[in-house]
Amino acid sequence: MTPAAIPSPGSSSLDIGSLELRAYGLMIALGVLAAAWLFHRRFTQRGHSPELASSVTVWAVVAGLIGSRIYHVITDWKTYQGNWGEAWQIWEGGLGIPGAVAAAAAVMWVYARQKGIPLSDIADSVAPALPLGQAIGRWGNWFNQELYGRPTDLPWGLEIDPEHRRLQYLDDETFHPTFLYECIWNLALVGALLWIGKRFTLKPGRLFGLYVLGYSLGRLWIEFIRVDFASELAGVRVNIWVMLGLILGSVVYLLYGRGGNGSDQSGEQAPDEPSSDEMATEESSPELAESQDQPAENISLET
Repeated sequence: MTPAAIPSPGSSSLDIGSLELRAYGLMIALGVLAAAWLFHRRFTQRGHSPELASSVTVWAVVAGLIGSRIYHVITDWKTYQGNWGEAWQIWEGGLGIPGAVAAAAAVMWVYARQKGIPLSDIADSVAPALPLGQAIGRWGNWFNQELYGRPTDLPWGLEIDPEHRRLQYLDDETFHPTFLYECIWNLALVGALLWIGKRFTLKPGRLFGLYVLGYSLGRLWIEFIRVDFASELAGVRVNIWVMLGLILGSVVYLLYGRGGNGSDQSGEQAPDEPSSDEMATEESSPELAESQDQPAENISLET
């Protein structure tokens, strides 16, 4: 055993007097609260009311939880084959982030259209809030001793009890703490998105695209070192295929957003359109307009 290894909790529950709390559910709840707080703050800073921010949060959370569980069951269906009653036992672990984002995005699209608000306001407000919630929620996997990586002798190796190891790793005691890797990656992503949002003026929705790209890149390399059971497609973990698709999609979206005509939030203008100052000058000065109709020799130019 590695002397400086990270120990795993002896129980997946937290006992407060006679009250027993499932640690996994508690960490998910704390993550949701943290994400909701940051989203609420950013959304109201865009001029939307606190009541609207709260309503958006409730719909997004409900849709996200349902979508994340559906994604997990679909991608790991073999785990529940013959015992489908356990498919909705969320407290036992198993929430898929891609499913949460997809379901919440679909519901928010409908919600934004009904309320007449830009979907990009929701997307860019939630962009750094999502990885914040994910970073906290990943600690639920630590309590459940799940989602660990390959065996390792590194000082930060994670101790996994024999009953939680796969058969081929019964003789190994410490593993890569992939839950911790993802937590650190997500916290770094939060900082990067907040900095980019303040430092640069992006087109609407592009900050969310950066979140998808950043999260998918981190999750991709983490998936390559995970050894927990997962469904595979063509011998490759399904989540790896999903992350590759998200990376490709987000890159196309970000590159596509750099093109196009017209003005955006950065203040750039289409090259063929006159500026508002020039238009105002022409409209407010009829003498200037008349002078432009005179022969060229009557106009003096000073440089």
